Amino acid sequence: MKQATILALALLGVAGASKRPYSEVWTSEEQIAHGIVKNNYVLGTAPHETMEDTEIPDSLNWCDYTDGKNYCTTSRNQHIPQYCGSCWAHGAVSALGDRIKIARKAQGTDINLSVQHILNCGGVAGTCYGGAGVGAYQWIHSISQKTGTGIAYETSNPYLACSSDSKHGFCPHGDWTCTAENVAKTCSTFPENGGKCVGLASYPNALVKEYGSISGATAMQKEIAARGPISCGIDAAPILKYTGGIATDAGEQVDHEVSVVGWGTDADTGTKYWIVRNSWGQYWGEFGYIRVAFGALKLEEDCAWAVPGDFTAPERKNQVTCFEDGSNCLTKHASAGGMAQKLESVVEIFEKAVGETIATLRGGAR
Repeated sequence: MKQATILALALLGVAGASKRPYSEVWTSEEQIAHGIVKNNYVLGTAPHETMEDTEIPDSLNWCDYTDGKNYCTTSRNQHIPQYCGSCWAHGAVSALGDRIKIARKAQGTDINLSVQHILNCGGVAGTCYGGAGVGAYQWIHSISQKTGTGIAYETSNPYLACSSDSKHGFCPHGDWTCTAENVAKTCSTFPENGGKCVGLASYPNALVKEYGSISGATAMQKEIAARGPISCGIDAAPILKYTGGIATDAGEQVDHEVSVVGWGTDADTGTKYWIVRNSWGQYWGEFGYIRVAFGALKLEEDCAWAVPGDFTAPERKNQVTCFEDGSNCLTKHASAGGMAQKLESVVEIFEKAVGETIATLRGGAR
């Protein structure tokens, strides 16, 4: 009996150990089904196609570059104010933000891009239940080409960890469709004081010029060295309880997305490792980062990059300055929902007026 109990507990332990977190990254088949195109650039022009292997430096860290500057943007936490599986958007947005900072030579205040804008409007890329980093780049590139406006900044669309299919927290009680207010907005004051929230037609934003996908350590190093951090898939199961050091687990499958900002070599062991920024907050890991050994955790299997186009910045003198209440930057067209509500109101007013007119006429006839 005792042996049977021990065996049962052992089997339960194995089952518990093999349980994996919910996958937040689409498979290749799912990406195809959602219409994701993994490359949109002139083939043969990317660094991994033109750069010589001998040009790859022994070490590189964009957060502590050779000129002594930090070109990395803020660390994020995708899991608050409630859980949202948007790592794919966080990894992509963080890497793109870094590249904008590189283009600005780390001058001025950092530009942090809006993950929530993607969750509200970038349906082809994914939701809180998973997606693809390259899909985020595809969507930003698409709106850049079609409208001349790209992804909004965090200050006009902060992260709320919700998408239209979210079922938890306050998400079911909100509207997460791609309305004007869910692209970029501001609120003037309390409603009882006559205030309201409005969508902005003009807002700081960043465009994507081109994007693509790569895999393999050498291709990753060339792209990172030439143009900046990239977004990559990773196996998150072995690092849920990571507290520091170099992660060496081989990994089983890609179920999470991160941004890779560089690489180095451990002085004691000679182990080469990637410098990786996660989106689980700075309380996790090495202040929000993790070092991953080359070849470990499936990190080198599926990566994406994007080249920034134009972006709003003080030194570019391209900001459209809005009033505090946004009244001089209002969207020209109301959202479909807003228009429907206004139409219903007009119909109600019209029907009421017709009814009153008929009643008056009948009264006069008597």
